[in-house]
Amino acid sequence: MELPHLGEHCSDSSCKRLDFLPMTCDACQKTFCGDHVTYSSHNCTESYKKDNQVPVCPLCSAPIPVKPGETPDILVGRHIDTDCQSDPAKEKRQVYTNKCSAKGCKNKELIPVICEKCRKNFCLRHRHELDHSCKGFEGSGKSVSNSGAAALSRFNFFSSSNTNTKSKTNAKPQQSSLSNIGRDLNRERQSRQQRGVPMTTQAGMSEDEALARALQMSMVESSGTKPQATSNQSGSLSQQEQEDLMLARALQESEQEARNQTQRTENKEKSCMLS
Repeated sequence: MELPHLGEHCSDSSCKRLDFLPMTCDACQKTFCGDHVTYSSHNCTESYKKDNQVPVCPLCSAPIPVKPGETPDILVGRHIDTDCQSDPAKEKRQVYTNKCSAKGCKNKELIPVICEKCRKNFCLRHRHELDHSCKGFEGSGKSVSNSGAAALSRFNFFSSSNTNTKSKTNAKPQQSSLSNIGRDLNRERQSRQQRGVPMTTQAGMSEDEALARALQMSMVESSGTKPQATSNQSGSLSQQEQEDLMLARALQESEQEARNQTQRTENKEKSCMLS
């Protein structure tokens, strides 16, 4: 029993079979049966539109994206000249190091092509003054000889080196917790000198120990309490005095380290100036 009103006939000229489940080719948009729906089975003339293959770089094996209408050979060659990370491509790019100075141009030449007026390098396409809209040396509209350009380059080099040296000299020293403690101790010593408190050292005490003892006395006076007498005044120090002594020693080590660092910086600058 035939049902001609159901399904569709295959569009292949050698088939024409009535198929109740016809399928449409996504390339030529024709209806085919299950045996002729593939591109090769019905010799589809529009199959090239669906045959999208991504070219691969022959050197680094990286896929190169290609947009519709672009030539894969041109894109692969551009990738080798600019982005390829293989050793042969890198060696080729190292040879062509003379980049064109024209705006928007990325060409590189094997030999430098210098404009005699503006002293810039250009490719063969932009080597003439009209081609790169020459404005003269550094935009002055005038040409400069080779000796003049060399003198200006040396002057700019020495100016930049002097600027870097001054910036290093005027750099602020490194701030640390020990330096902050040192500033506090120095401020306390100056305030005591202004008040007329004598800073004489006791027998058997160094200057740093005396400074720590003076700081302790100042803290006691500011709190309004009297220091308690110890049973062994001529012998060992109290815990607070020991802490002050350790603080004074740390301050002394910090100052010595800062002086050594300053001396090393000055010696390094002198050696750089001599070289």
